[in-house]
Amino acid sequence: MTLINSELIIDPAVFRKNITYIKNKLKKSSKFLAVIKSDAYGHHLERIVGDIDDLVDGYGVVRTDEAKKIRQLSSKKILLMQGVYSQDEFMFAKENGLDLVIHNKNQFEIINDNEKNYYENLWFKVNTGMNRLGFEIDEFMRIYNDFLLDKKFILMTHLSSSNDVNSSTNQQQFKLFEELSKKLNSKVEKSIANTGCIMNFPKQAHNWVRCGIGIYGGYMNDKEIKTAMTLRSPIINIRTIQKDEKVGYDGRAVAKDEMKIASVYIGYADGLPVNIKDGTKVLINDQEAEVFGKVSMDLTTINVSNISSCKVGDWVEFFSPRLPISNVAKSNDLISYYLMTSVKSRVKKIYKSLK
Repeated sequence: MTLINSELIIDPAVFRKNITYIKNKLKKSSKFLAVIKSDAYGHHLERIVGDIDDLVDGYGVVRTDEAKKIRQLSSKKILLMQGVYSQDEFMFAKENGLDLVIHNKNQFEIINDNEKNYYENLWFKVNTGMNRLGFEIDEFMRIYNDFLLDKKFILMTHLSSSNDVNSSTNQQQFKLFEELSKKLNSKVEKSIANTGCIMNFPKQAHNWVRCGIGIYGGYMNDKEIKTAMTLRSPIINIRTIQKDEKVGYDGRAVAKDEMKIASVYIGYADGLPVNIKDGTKVLINDQEAEVFGKVSMDLTTINVSNISSCKVGDWVEFFSPRLPISNVAKSNDLISYYLMTSVKSRVKKIYKSLK
């Protein structure tokens, strides 16, 4: 029995090409932490570890359950990127050999009260302008002077505007971070670079880079970085409509001439954003077509007037290595991260094997 379904096809060969391309921009001394939180941005955490472990120096996640899964598959460094919030979580981290981000005084006290020899596994996060997590610099210096003067650890911060090479915020954050770094002992390692920083400011790579979206192909400013997932769904109906007829809920799309409209077996219940705009590009039989009409729960309508060979059963690609997810995101005022992590469980997931 053949059952139709939308499909999410994940190609690990693309991960590997993206990582290799990005690493070529780094000094050999810079270590590569692959950020694979949130189920590797929707790409299947356990599978990706097996397919990239030889290319990376460690992994970054947020949840302890994901760290546990990785530890069963790899002996490499694992960083809990928001740290721990209780003694029980710290004991779990210690038992599994996890590195921890420390971004506030309470977290430091949990570690300092339980294990003073754990400093080498700590990444102290300072706030240089993101204003989410991280010690204020004066607060960190008090802890440093009281406890860390001769200790080895990693100093980190998070850039807020690294994708924008012209943003003055980057230089402000670099300056604050560098000024702080000069006050610390020579054993302290540094980490500031995410994907955008690697691509735009490679000299800021320092000891560790933390690369996430670039691995999966969601970085929009370099065409060599390819989207690793393909979201596709079959056409289940094609109809002809006349000038001035409307398509979909609220009649948002109005035909200017006679048109062919394909209904595709995917909607917002599958993770396609309800607010995708008319004109958003898709691929059908290697040809571009456009969304036409509001996305509904189980269907999306596409203008296929210019695709003569189009028929029921043909696949429609919403993003893929050929149709960058970053382009889809940008044209709809979204971000690639959101699209990657929004695909729902009823979409059939196919993880390709490395050849």
